[in-house]
Amino acid sequence: MCGILGLLLQNPDGPAATEICEALSLLQHRGQDACGIVTCGAKGRFYQCKANGMVRDVFDAKAVATLLGGMGVGHVRYPTAGSSAHSEAQPFYVNSPYGIVFAHNGNLINTTSLKHFLDADAHRHINTDSDSEMLLNIFANNLQKTGKFRINEEDIFTAIQGLMVQCRGAYACVAMLAGFGIIAFRDPNGIRPVGMASRALADGKRDYLFASESVVADACGFADWEDVQPGEAIIVTRNSLSRRRLAPDATFAPDIFEYVYFARPDSVLDGVSVYRSRMAMGQLLAEDVRRIMVEEQVRIDVVIPVPDTSRVAALELAQQLGLPYREGFVKNRYVGRTFIMPGQQMRRQNVRRKLNAMALEFSGKNVLLVDGKDMLTLSKQKKGNKTERICYKDSIVRGTTSKEIIQMAKDAGAKKVLVASCAPPIRHSNVYGIDMPSPTELVAHGRTTEEVAAAIGADRVIFQTIENLVASVRQFNSAIPTFDCSVFTGEYITGGVDDAYLAHLSRLRSDNAKRKEAPTEAAPVAPGCAGPLNGADDTIGLYNSWKGTSEKELAERGVVA
Repeated sequence: MCGILGLLLQNPDGPAATEICEALSLLQHRGQDACGIVTCGAKGRFYQCKANGMVRDVFDAKAVATLLGGMGVGHVRYPTAGSSAHSEAQPFYVNSPYGIVFAHNGNLINTTSLKHFLDADAHRHINTDSDSEMLLNIFANNLQKTGKFRINEEDIFTAIQGLMVQCRGAYACVAMLAGFGIIAFRDPNGIRPVGMASRALADGKRDYLFASESVVADACGFADWEDVQPGEAIIVTRNSLSRRRLAPDATFAPDIFEYVYFARPDSVLDGVSVYRSRMAMGQLLAEDVRRIMVEEQVRIDVVIPVPDTSRVAALELAQQLGLPYREGFVKNRYVGRTFIMPGQQMRRQNVRRKLNAMALEFSGKNVLLVDGKDMLTLSKQKKGNKTERICYKDSIVRGTTSKEIIQMAKDAGAKKVLVASCAPPIRHSNVYGIDMPSPTELVAHGRTTEEVAAAIGADRVIFQTIENLVASVRQFNSAIPTFDCSVFTGEYITGGVDDAYLAHLSRLRSDNAKRKEAPTEAAPVAPGCAGPLNGADDTIGLYNSWKGTSEKELAERGVVA
């Protein structure tokens, strides 16, 4: 999962980087592994800064000051099919044709055939394992076919339409053509989100913004948010806005997991308030919890969420059941999402660094814990003879981290605990850009509900039905015919997903591969060019921003600090 952003200011010398940096911080929840910004100056020259790390760490005042120009593309990333290597930080760049910068959220499922095509037919070099680089080169190759000295909107639409035929999978993309403008497009099924907003200026012109979530527009002073439609491409320049639906016949199926976990509650995706959909999840789940309480004679004293994603649904669930709602966990906001962290051991260590349980809210109580998605890896350790019961809600994915959180509640004195989930059991891999583990690592894979409870140390687990989950989202926009629910059902909307592909994807996503590729603490990587070129090349006008570079060195490189 990643966050993408494109910004075009009417002022060609405007401080686009400052606004992009601020906007990326609002998308930080979508990726904490790496981030990057590439801007374009008045003369069509690109300026770049990207590296592993979070927005606040990569972009200090000096780095932002070196990113010149009034339009740019930004990206926050955590790796899925690729590795955690610095070389795969986005945006990516190719100099031919015309100079293209590219940011992508999603995952392709036909990368093997695409790579062969790019090598054997297009003769374009792919330097990383990232399917984002493949998308960029497919787009670039299609533009190259025009053979024109200068292209127009019609050429760009034709190139994207060809890309949509060639590439299968999920993709929301933002691209920038040197000296031309910003382009955004979305896969024919609309699996991954992206939208557009604008800001009126005193002279009647408008600045334009593209982003993964509407919260960016709200916070940055942009209005008139609208989603890029599935199979649609939008091109903005300083003189025009053009849009076209290039693949109108595919089934619209946004990923329902955005509403369960990934998106911020204050965002609206495809006309659906994430906040309201999570309220509805809590309402529907409360019905099942109430039934279990009656049938099994279970008493619950308090509902406690595990911050932050589950708060909305947990509060609604508590109100529906007439139960007290309390904040029993205090979150350290300076520790990243454990779901995104590579390595099971690292995730386990960071759970207790991230959360602290207040014994006052747990001691001697039958607790209903409501969690967003921090219940993570499969555990094979045996349980002790515990009598506590825990209540947990949202999306139980793996199990080791869930055991840690459950144990924290027990250590804090919880008497009994029950576990419930706003989502159905996750038993299948996600192939569209969410880094789910292989099915054998999923705690619900091949297990009954009772066996899942035993694996995570709970006495009882209640899962939301797939019908209720879909209803909780779709009720706010009946124009959405269906959702991608493949992690629950194993049915992939794009087709083309077989056992061989899933095995291949599992190998790419293994934590061991990520640790092998990631830079170590002993050898940190400085921000700079880390895209397909793997180095600075001033002859093509790609300028790098380096932390710690002296003012003299920056001046020698032609960068104004």
